Amino acid sequence: MSALRPLPESIQQRLDWESQEQRLRAHSPPDKQTYVDALNHVRLTLETAFAEGCDVTDLVQARAATMDRLLISAWAGMALDQEETLGLAAVGGYGRGDLHPGSDVDILILFQNGISPGIEERLGAFVTFLWDIGLELGHSVRNLEDCSREAAADITVATNLLESRPLTGPESLFSELESCISPERMWNSRAFFCAKLDEQEARHQRFGETAYRLEPNLKESPGGLRDIQMIGWVTQRHFGSSALAELVAHGFLTQAEYHDLMDGQAFLWRVRFALHMLSGRKEDRLLFDYQRRLANLLGFSDHDHNLAVEQFMQQYFRTVMELERLNEMLLQHFSEAILLDETDDDIVPINRRFQARRGFLEITHPRVFRQYPPALLEVFLLLQQHPDLKGIRASTIREIRCHRGLIDDNFRQDLACRSLFMEILRQPHGVTEQLRRMNRYGVLAAYLPAFALIVGRMQYDLFHVFTVDEHTLAVIRNLRRFASSEHDEELPECSRLFRRIPKPELLYLAGLFHDIAKGRGGDHSELGAEEAREFCLRHGLALYDANLVGWLVRAHLLMSLTAQRRDISDPDVIMEFASQVGNTMRLNYLYLLTVADIRGTNPKLWNSWKNSLLNNLYASTQRMLRRGLDNPPDQDELVGEVQTHALELLKSRGVDEEHCFAIWNDFDVDYFLRHSADEIAWHTRAIHEVDEEDLPLVQVRQETARGSTEIFLYTEDHPHLFALTSTALTQLGLDIVDARIITTSSHRTLDTFLVLEDTGQPIDNPFRVQEIGRLLKERLKEPDRRPNMVRRSTPRQLKHFDVPTEVSFAPHTHHLRTVLKISTADRPGLLSRIGIILTDCQVKVHNAKIATAGEQADDVFYISNLDDTPISDPERQALIASRLREALEIGATDPPPRELAV
Repeated sequence: MSALRPLPESIQQRLDWESQEQRLRAHSPPDKQTYVDALNHVRLTLETAFAEGCDVTDLVQARAATMDRLLISAWAGMALDQEETLGLAAVGGYGRGDLHPGSDVDILILFQNGISPGIEERLGAFVTFLWDIGLELGHSVRNLEDCSREAAADITVATNLLESRPLTGPESLFSELESCISPERMWNSRAFFCAKLDEQEARHQRFGETAYRLEPNLKESPGGLRDIQMIGWVTQRHFGSSALAELVAHGFLTQAEYHDLMDGQAFLWRVRFALHMLSGRKEDRLLFDYQRRLANLLGFSDHDHNLAVEQFMQQYFRTVMELERLNEMLLQHFSEAILLDETDDDIVPINRRFQARRGFLEITHPRVFRQYPPALLEVFLLLQQHPDLKGIRASTIREIRCHRGLIDDNFRQDLACRSLFMEILRQPHGVTEQLRRMNRYGVLAAYLPAFALIVGRMQYDLFHVFTVDEHTLAVIRNLRRFASSEHDEELPECSRLFRRIPKPELLYLAGLFHDIAKGRGGDHSELGAEEAREFCLRHGLALYDANLVGWLVRAHLLMSLTAQRRDISDPDVIMEFASQVGNTMRLNYLYLLTVADIRGTNPKLWNSWKNSLLNNLYASTQRMLRRGLDNPPDQDELVGEVQTHALELLKSRGVDEEHCFAIWNDFDVDYFLRHSADEIAWHTRAIHEVDEEDLPLVQVRQETARGSTEIFLYTEDHPHLFALTSTALTQLGLDIVDARIITTSSHRTLDTFLVLEDTGQPIDNPFRVQEIGRLLKERLKEPDRRPNMVRRSTPRQLKHFDVPTEVSFAPHTHHLRTVLKISTADRPGLLSRIGIILTDCQVKVHNAKIATAGEQADDVFYISNLDDTPISDPERQALIASRLREALEIGATDPPPRELAV
């Protein structure tokens, strides 16, 4: 018996398989090189056909069909076709007759009862031969009893056998196998569906329940190929046919939906085929290593504000979104057909347009949306208002999809529709869930045409890990979590503040619009602000509220950039920020939006350090606003406040006021402005207790109020100290997030470094603290030793981005400093490299703000000459910039370091 797939006509002449087969069968036992040559011929032929635009369905079926013939030839060459109790079957994806260039060739060797040692030896030789010719083989050798037992115990084995396709062997053997795994004996339709549904839910959770990530898995992510296969498996078990066209005959799909499903599969197949070609193996992750080349291979090209890779990925994400919609609708159909008791068909009326059947919402008649288009929004509001409902009936999902075209300008101008949209945002429950559902069904993009432009839009960088629409909905989810008491412990300050804002829906609107203008060119904040304001006014919001939402969209990056890239210990910075915010109401809204935005951009970016930065900026700004912008505190007042508080702390720890002032007399005003009372007390006590012969003093606090591990150094000043310290900390695998370098009047340093582990968390291991202290003390005892460049391998993802190095200088308004800004490609050891170059250029670092956004580092240094004068000479600035650019552009490719000096 054989179920060989025919070779597609478009491939037959290209392959000339008859002559290939003659060469394969000319040797017995089979000749390895002949088979290797045949496989290479198939590979090159199919790759050429792909490049020439051949239908990908023909390509994957042709590869399976040629593999059938190659295996049968090898089977015959080993004389295994003479054994009447042996059979060979294709299983898994190969069993379906679809085989991509790098896919595993999964086979089942089936036998009746036992096999003799001679046959077992030939089977071993057969499998070894297939490995030797380079096949990625997955094989099992089982008798009928093994198959029955394993399939009954494991749904994966049952699914694999369900797709089995005989290649060669007795018909009776495969008929018995089919009988063994039939629904009457195991995994009936209901049990099979439940098991596969659980399997899909677990798989989706492994991928964060979203396909819209930077490097998605086109097979396993939601909306991927596995979801289509899931539908095929359930179809085969329930209807006895693996042909998805059967779903049209049974009313589960319309003809148009079937074509959408097939078009989506064909696009993913084409991407997968190309990905396997480029990688030379089975690779289903759309890694940065391949995305640009895939985009070019698939015919995309760069345009004004849209890279080819971004166009390609947007089409990918939009395809999987459509496949997610179909998957949801089909699974709902199966759920109704398989799981729900037909006798329990009680209908619970909700209103004239909607009713509940078996716990699912449905329209009362097929003309509902045509007769009353606002019902396309009402359906989502009803789900919020009736939390007992489990979802929407499949037939109603189809009607929503079919009637999306009714959402036009007239629909958007309808007062009823506008009121319904605002009511969805004002509901106490289900805002995020229903906005996600609206996005999945295409309703949100239809109602907000600007939102349609960002659906599936990827930004080709490492900072934004989600598509723009997915990020937007994640921001709204984060805002909603502030409203839920069960998440109060997550971010207590945000939860407390949220309950004080009068109109949460304004915050949700700001979240919805904050990135809506991405990808259009121009300032997306400005463009989005205008759209947000107009939307609010059209939806009946007061002018004050509309202006607030518009301002939030325009300023949504302000707080983040101020906290991460400016010195927020500087009162002038706080004053400037407070002036831009204007009042406490705006500050509260902006703070909540900023936290939600950072956490929704990349979950790994949020840590206790960023939390403390924003908290400190919020608290300082709030104090400034309470005093009044026309009444800022003077320098003496600020210094007096922090010293008074520090003295209270020190007295409680046994240090008297006289000793404190004796130490502080050596410090300048800048020190007290840039450190908290707690830090000043910690430093003062450590200096008070240390003996001169024990210098350098190195103190480490595992976690501080700043959400990081704090390292304090007190020693004789030296030009190499910043470079020495940053290099040592880099060698320890620590990320430096802030550095403050103060020199006393007696030429001692008061250096504070805030660090995190590479996980983004403060140090929690006491032995690690001891290691840091020991290494720093050792290095600082030899300050004249110039540190060597730290050489660490660059992570894979960072290698795929070309970030130009930009260096600029600006005068600092106070403190006789010069502000140095460096934007460059992030890489391990970057700060150490910068520190060494600045040391070689005889530059003194007084402060450093370290900010990394994905692949790009944006660092700010407050610097001076060694004599503490600002670096204002243009020629000297140009020379330093040249040295930095040369070193950092060299460093991007990790060459051997070399000395650079001025």
